[in-house]
This record gives sequence, structure tokens and C-alpha cells, in this order.
Amino acid sequence: MTKDQDKAPNFWRAPRATALLVLANGVVLEGAGLGAVGEAVGEVCFNTAMTGYQEILTDPSYAGQIVTFTFPHIGNVGTNDDDVETSNPAASAGVRGVIVHAPITAPSNHRAARHFDIWLKSRGIVGLCGLDTRALTTLIRENGMPNAVIAHSPDGVFDVEALRAKARAWPGLEGMDLVPSVTAAHGYDWTQSAWSPEGYRDGGAGKFRVVAIDYGVKRNILRLLTEAGCSVTVAPATTSAEAILALHPDGVFLSNGPGDPAETGKYAVPVISDLLKRKIPIFGICLGHQMLALAIGGKTEKMRQGHHGANHPVMDFVTGKVEIVSMNHGFAVDPASLPSNARETHKSLFDGSNCGLELTDRPAFSVQHHPEASPGPRDSHYLFTRFVEMMERERALAS
Repeated sequence: MTKDQDKAPNFWRAPRATALLVLANGVVLEGAGLGAVGEAVGEVCFNTAMTGYQEILTDPSYAGQIVTFTFPHIGNVGTNDDDVETSNPAASAGVRGVIVHAPITAPSNHRAARHFDIWLKSRGIVGLCGLDTRALTTLIRENGMPNAVIAHSPDGVFDVEALRAKARAWPGLEGMDLVPSVTAAHGYDWTQSAWSPEGYRDGGAGKFRVVAIDYGVKRNILRLLTEAGCSVTVAPATTSAEAILALHPDGVFLSNGPGDPAETGKYAVPVISDLLKRKIPIFGICLGHQMLALAIGGKTEKMRQGHHGANHPVMDFVTGKVEIVSMNHGFAVDPASLPSNARETHKSLFDGSNCGLELTDRPAFSVQHHPEASPGPRDSHYLFTRFVEMMERERALAS
């Protein structure tokens, strides 16, 4: 122990480590700091995707989480403005931190506009590299997703006991409604369509009017709705059923989002239940899937390690095909809790958890995975077409 350490025994010093991951159980993992200087508390998860790190770190569904990438080389293609997924740049909360194995190299990609480290700093995201991410992933697989503090201090000085106390004191995602921190403050119209060689296009007027309830919606979901022929209006998460109906929608989309679905459901479920009674076509993704399940009397439960990655096989019982999908969720719908008018449509082939449902007496369906993330790459795009066809049928019945 050095003289300085003897004077301040509650502080930790090391010649190389400039970042720490301090778990709630007291374990301290060392690394090199990157991104923003400071500290952040959250739930540590791992993501198995080999690409799309910028989309992952700007997905509002990751609010409250520290993302560990299992792929070792993250940041090598830099960052750009087109790959940001949050549609709300003013969102007050998002991903809490990022953990990667290898140091970030200079960007090597024709689309790169900014170095990954500079981008992390600009967004206030604390990062750590040099950690054994395989060992951390194994820990999560065996023990579940831990609460932790990620800290970056260029001088390598940390009050470890204070960080341990902060990690222990954080209540975790169960019982936490994070949607208010990521939803839009005001409604707005979305017109941008899917990517083309010339970039993103204006979708123009669509055949169907869709209201997208924003629990933390991703841009590419809105783009694919527009591409499918929808004129999209985004509504804040707390928008009433009356305000939604006043927009005369042909259909309602329930978006992805972060946090405990049971907490968000306290204000979202009554709205969805009212819309279901009126037999308005509904399509939900991720948190939107869980909201639909809760609205019909189902239940959700916390998962041990969650699903985070772009290589998840899902069986579609409607088509009989297996899709390779992108997932990001730490809660799941309990299929045994679904009522008799709900039919399971998709199931994870990794662990058998529920990944989709449809109602037999209402025009409504939803999926747990992210069809817009395109890991297949287009295995699940048919879901947007299915939504449009549902609106077409309901319009024909009403005429």
C-alpha cells in the first residue's frame, strides 16, 4: 500500500485502470475508461449482436441499462447521424453505460462521421473497455442481470465503498416506469420512409392513418410503417383514448419502450382496453406486445437474463417458418396467463418464451421481437404488411 492509499483507505487506485464496474454484490471489475467521465447506475445486460451498436445504444428500450457487448470489436466503423434510433432527441434518459472488450480503433467506414469515443462523450454515455466480457456474460447467464455502477475517472481515483452503496441502493427495473423519460412531449407527424441508395425518402401521404403510441418508439419502426403505406402520427404515451380517436385512425400502433410493463400498464392499459372495445386494428412491438397482453388480462414476468441480440430464432406458428430476429427485452409475457380469446403466434426457440399473440375476436396482434431491426434481414417485415391488410379488411367491413 502506498503512502497516499494509507491516508485514504476508502479509495481505490491502480496504475492502469481508469474505469470500474461495481456490482451490487460488491464485486469490482476493472478496465480502461472511454466515453463520458463520471458514473451511472443501471442493470447490466449483454447483447450478442455483431453489428448495429449505434442503433442499440440509441434504442430507448435500453433506458436504465448498462450494455455489455459480447462481440469484442465495437466502434470500429464509427458513428453517423442516420443510425440513431431514438425519435426523441430531448429524451432525458437512455442507456446508462457501455462495456466493450477491445479498445476502440479509428473508424473505417465510408459512412463514418464521428469517432465512437467522441460520440459517447457527446451523449454523456460512460464506457469501459478491457474487461473480460465473456466472463461477465457468463456471470449474467448464471446469476441474472445485476444492478451495478459504471464509473470512469481519468486519474484512476474511485470511492469504491460509495460506488458499492450506490449500486446496492438502486431499486432495479422491477416496479420502475421509465417511459416518461423517453416518450415524446407532444404529438407529431412522421413522414420519413425506408432507406434507399439515395438515403431516407419522404413517404408522402399514406393510404391508412395510423396513430403510434410512443412508449419509446424507434425511428425505423416509423419508417417501415410509412413504407407500408401508412400516414403516421406519433402520440405521447399518456395520450387518452378520446384524443387518439379524435385523429380518426385506421389503426393504432403500440411501440417498444423501457422499464417494467406492469408499471407502464397502469396508465396505458385503460387506453388500449378502450380501443380494443371499439375494434380498432392494433399492432404492438416489444413493450407494445406486453401492453396488449396486459390489456386483455395477461401477466408479465421478469426474465433471468433477458433477450438482447440479433441472432434469436423465433417460430411463427401462423406461417410455420422460423425467423431470425432482433430482441431487446428483460420482461416477458406469461403465455399461461393469456385468456381464451388470445392465441400464441410466436415462440422463442432458445427458451420457449412467448414472442407473439393475436386475438381471435378483435383485430389485434403483437410480437415481442423487433421486425424493423432487420437481422434476417427481412424475415419479419411481413408483420407491417399484415397490419396494413388488417386495416384494409376492417375498412371494407365498415363500408
